[in-house]
Amino acid sequence: MTVIAWDGVRLAADKRTSFGGLHATTTKVHRLADGRLFAGCGATALINEMRAWVESGARPETLPAAQRVAAESCSALVIELDGSLSQYETTAYPLRFENRQWAIGSGRDFAVMAMRLGKTATEAVLLTAEFCHDCGNGADELTLETE
Repeated sequence: MTVIAWDGVRLAADKRTSFGGLHATTTKVHRLADGRLFAGCGATALINEMRAWVESGARPETLPAAQRVAAESCSALVIELDGSLSQYETTAYPLRFENRQWAIGSGRDFAVMAMRLGKTATEAVLLTAEFCHDCGNGADELTLETE
């Protein structure tokens, strides 16, 4: 019910969240205190819990319990300070990707194709919302700040 896109420079996400048939607007991309970028798709409450867990050091022994249950877990994407990708799924150990472009969520395939065709992450998110009924309500974007 989300599209999150990373184009190697910016992390963007749509703003739609839903509770059954009721839609609302929310922010899905966040800058962590240490400068990394974070976004998640899945249950909003668990995404917030995962963001706090990542920000507090992502110690394996403190992984939120619901994250280990595949039916309840979220996908959490962390853009590291060097621009590499860490994606958390059902364990405390992230998947590491070297892709310059990446997307997660129900609209990921649309977003990846849009970026491959030269669109920015934000443009990809907005285009995805035109085709994926789960996505919409605008887009937010953050740029990784490196020194």
